[in-house]
Parts: sequence; structure tokens; C-alpha cells
Amino acid sequence: MAWKVGAGIAVLLGLVGVAAGLGSDADPRRAGWREAYRPPAEIPFPSENPYSAAKAELGRRLFFDPILSGDGTRTCATCHLPDLGWGDGRARAATRMQGDMDLRTPTLINVAWQDGPMGWDGKFPTLESVAAMPMTSPSNMNLPMADALARLSADARYASAFASAFDDPAITRERLEAALATFERLIVAGTTPFDRWIAGDEAAIGASAKRGFDLFNGRADCASCHSGWSFTDNSFHDIGVGTGADIGRGRFKPTSVALRYAFKTPTLREIGRRAPYMHDGSAPTLEAVIDLYNRGGIDRPSRSRAIKPLHLSATERADLLAFLGTLATERSRDLTTASFTAAVPAP
Repeated sequence: MAWKVGAGIAVLLGLVGVAAGLGSDADPRRAGWREAYRPPAEIPFPSENPYSAAKAELGRRLFFDPILSGDGTRTCATCHLPDLGWGDGRARAATRMQGDMDLRTPTLINVAWQDGPMGWDGKFPTLESVAAMPMTSPSNMNLPMADALARLSADARYASAFASAFDDPAITRERLEAALATFERLIVAGTTPFDRWIAGDEAAIGASAKRGFDLFNGRADCASCHSGWSFTDNSFHDIGVGTGADIGRGRFKPTSVALRYAFKTPTLREIGRRAPYMHDGSAPTLEAVIDLYNRGGIDRPSRSRAIKPLHLSATERADLLAFLGTLATERSRDLTTASFTAAVPAP
């Protein structure tokens, strides 16, 4: 009789596993891992720069307007193209003379959830502080801040827009930065097959991608840095890529061994649209990225303890690639024409 009871329990457990979307090869920790990827309820805005529709509309206009470049040929969207995952598709960002900058253009997707210092090397303390550097840089937009404010003040449309977005019509650097940051916080990843799976649609992604998810959170340990709904821990790590003077966060923390060659963990949202990869564009494809992590990168004192040879099989590498493919939307959100609601939008 005991064997019948045991067999009945085994059958019941098998049915429970099927109901939960667990195949015979599923990691038993999968259900718990999935809970960590639930979407947030709303887009966060700082108390010192709260959301308003008028401010978002002003920020969008500024983002796409060449009025903020010295010769009127560049905009924020020159490097942050919506169709390229809000990057530019280059290994390194282009200067206005069509040379190469030191770093690749980072995506703006889910920038609202980026905590702490921003930029590949953390040179910016807040999102609001980012815009002035590319705008005033001679190699980028090449427009002194005083000239930018004078141009905007002389434009009746902008004078009206700033008056609508703020308590008075004064056009200042702080308000210019606040408006751009407000719009940029609305650049949020859309719903992907992965998100539908997290919400309970077991058919949204395939078996290979599910195995890849298990690897991502388990043996490969990608989730130790690419964690949560936005797939980033917002921290800096040496993953064994930078060389020579390309020391990342170490520029600002010269006494820290761990931060030498450390760069900020990027989100993996829309990762398939954002080749090439790494801070320097040195990995041309996602297959190359997986191979890099599989090898473990350059072994040195600053290399993160999470980075080590993984010894993944060809099938496991293919499963990871399949999982990463589920993080892209079928169609990107159109923020160029979208209407902004009065209340803080949901992701």
C-alpha cells in the first residue's frame, strides 16, 4: 500500500510541476527566480524633479532638436536612436568630426531605474547632470551652455514651453537638464515574451529559453550583476575586458583595486538591438559576449569574483542566447509622438 501512496504523490507532484510550467529539465529554483523579475508599478521620479506632462513634452522637444548643437547638425538622438535600442549601433560613439569617442553610447532604456553614479565609468552623479557634458563638449554638440540658454530664450515656442513646465518662464541650465531627464525617464522597455512568461503565459517562450533562464540565474550566475526586472545591479565590475589606460571607474577611485577596469552593468533589455557590446564595443555579437563570459575574461586582481570560466557546452550557450532573445519587444514604444498623461505613467 505504501508504494501506491508514494506513486500517487509522485504523480501529483508531476502534475503540479507541469501546471507551474516546469519541464523535466527545469531547475527546481525556477519558480522562486521568476518572482524577482516582476515589473514595478510605476516609473520612479526624484522628489527634486517630479514628473509633469508639460515637462516631459518639453524634454522630448529638446531631445530631438538640433538647436542644442553649435552648428545645428546634432541632437541627443544622434547618439541615442530609438530604433537602435536608444544607442547608435557603433563600437564607440562618433564625434562631430566623425572620429571615435572613448566609450560606446550607453542605452537610455530604463534609465529611470539607474541608481547611483551614471555613465560607463560613473562620471555623472545623477541623470540630470548628464546632458551638459555632451552638449558643451567640442567633440560632440559643441555649444556652450550660455549660448544654449540664449538660443532657447530667444525662441518664443521654447519660452512658452518652459513657462508651462515650470513655475515661471525663466530658462536656466537646471530647468533644461530637468526637462531632458524627465523625458529620458519615460524611455522604458516594453512588454517582451519574457515578461509574458513571468506573468504566467507558459507558451510565451520556448524550452531552450527557459533552460537559458535557469543557467542565467543558476550555474552561469549572470543574475548576480544583471538582476531584477531591469537586469542590472547598477554597480561597477571588472569583467575582464578593459586594458591599458581604459580603467573605467578606477579613474575616479584610484585607490580601489576592485574598481580598476570596472564599468557599469548595463540593462539587458532590448539587448538584441544594441550590438556591438561592452563599454568599448569589443564584442560584435551576443555569441561573442557569451564566449567572453564562458572564458572568464582577463584574470587579474580587479576582476570580479563572479567572473570565472564557466565551461558551458554548445547547447548551454545556445540556451543562454535563446533566453536573451526573449528580452526584446516585437515593436518598440513610439515615444516620438506619444501623448503624455497627467499622472506618472506606468512602465
